[in-house]
Amino acid sequence: MVDAVLHVPTPVNDPVSSFAPGTPERAALKAELARLSGEVAEIPCVIGGERVHTGRMDVQVMPHRHRHVVAKFHVADADVAQRAVLAAADARREWASMRWEARAAVFLRAAELLATRRRATILAATMLGQSKTAHQAEIDAACELIDFLRFNVHFAQQLYQQQPLSSPGMWNQTDLRPLEGFTFALTPFNFTAIAGNLPTAPAIMGNTVVWKPSESQMLAAWHTMLLLEEAGLPPGVINFVPGYGHELAPVWMDHPDFAALHFTGSTDVFKSLWKRAAANLDRYKSFPRIVGETGGKDFIVAHASADPAAVITAIIRGGYEFQGQKCSAASRVYIARSVWDKIKDELVSEIDGLKVGDVSDFTNFMGGVIKKAAFDRHAAAIAEARETAGMKVLAGGTCDDREGWFVRPTLLTTEDPSVRHMRDEFFGPIVTAHVYPDEVFSETLRLVDQTSAYGLTGAIIANERGAIVEATTALRNAAGNFYINDKPTGAVVGQQPFGGARASGTDDKAGSALNLLRFVAARTIKEVFVSPTDWRYPFLAES
Repeated sequence: MVDAVLHVPTPVNDPVSSFAPGTPERAALKAELARLSGEVAEIPCVIGGERVHTGRMDVQVMPHRHRHVVAKFHVADADVAQRAVLAAADARREWASMRWEARAAVFLRAAELLATRRRATILAATMLGQSKTAHQAEIDAACELIDFLRFNVHFAQQLYQQQPLSSPGMWNQTDLRPLEGFTFALTPFNFTAIAGNLPTAPAIMGNTVVWKPSESQMLAAWHTMLLLEEAGLPPGVINFVPGYGHELAPVWMDHPDFAALHFTGSTDVFKSLWKRAAANLDRYKSFPRIVGETGGKDFIVAHASADPAAVITAIIRGGYEFQGQKCSAASRVYIARSVWDKIKDELVSEIDGLKVGDVSDFTNFMGGVIKKAAFDRHAAAIAEARETAGMKVLAGGTCDDREGWFVRPTLLTTEDPSVRHMRDEFFGPIVTAHVYPDEVFSETLRLVDQTSAYGLTGAIIANERGAIVEATTALRNAAGNFYINDKPTGAVVGQQPFGGARASGTDDKAGSALNLLRFVAARTIKEVFVSPTDWRYPFLAES
């Protein structure tokens, strides 16, 4: 490594491709969709760089064509999980001592590979395996993951550059050390970018990782692992361990070298892992860092001054893109009566006109929900709404699992703003609206703040500045990401660091330096250039 003060390239957000008819990116993606649809990937575990085939197999299917298998993967057992910890420990010796610029170069190369020759493949894998449209896959699996890789090395540089003051005759330094032990990254099905960020963010800071991807995101996770290997990631830095969380998590959570959890998933699972960590405190070498982003019951508040067209767009895009399977998706809406009277018919018509089907058909706005259990949960929630006094199904409300797990985008209304559909997360294409009298805006804001246990995202749509100021203040703790005159989804790395508090997680803001800071332990170093040689202080003299 050269002796120089180096600076990583200044990051910029990756541009979003349109995939409009006739564009080369559309043709390339169509070709890759056809190729991946015609094969079944066999996915091993990757432990210390070695392919491990356990022989115990499970499969991933297309949610929109659930009889079509896209991947089969080797399920890890407790022995493989233990081997992953040992591999992480072996790799840590070299990785943790490597200059940070050398580590950064790996992830910058991965970003460039993803932005170029690997882009169509990871998009197609995400579309087929997670039933995302081309646009949703592009902003996730390509743009956001590229942004995470590029911006995180930039944030790491900023952290390493933050040094303390030094008085004359001394030199003070801050050394950001990787955590002692391994990081356990448990990643979700819904975002390929999150599945890539959770293991790589700690690795950028010198940590080694065991990564358990979601069974429902395995194909795209595998292509992410291949990307990192091609970029030059040393063996064992990130160990890829497919399997079932209830079998593998105890192995890692109970290990004395467990140093950190990087998690995105359900609130209940996160709570259970935190409790297990608490029960194991006496066995750990260090207090572990627990970093998690969980659920949300995300809101849109439409003030009487709101632009009706903006409200319609925010509900449709915020509530139904990717089948509502975003932790940030709008699922409860509070609409002033005067606005509701203007938009009701058009909103229902627009929702009923949304096309649902195979995402390889680019005219479809939505695909299938991720699996049968999710389909059943959404069908039950809609059936419950039909039976609940004061609730109506205004749009959608039908489910069909013959070909794929299709749930029509559904709009419910409720007279009672405290019903379960305004409190609980369903994680699907179900939006519940409550219409409030224009004159009780302030009271409605208190209702929004107090109804749900979550605090992830929310939006106010209004033209009156006074209403915007009031909502921003009243809802300060109701959303970690707050949007004014926009849908409550679509946080961009480097622009809107993402995360919420309350039951939505630890609010450690993925897409910012705050997140990376959780995966280091600071050491302060003081060097005195000329040491004192007399222990006596002047005040000790008698005269």
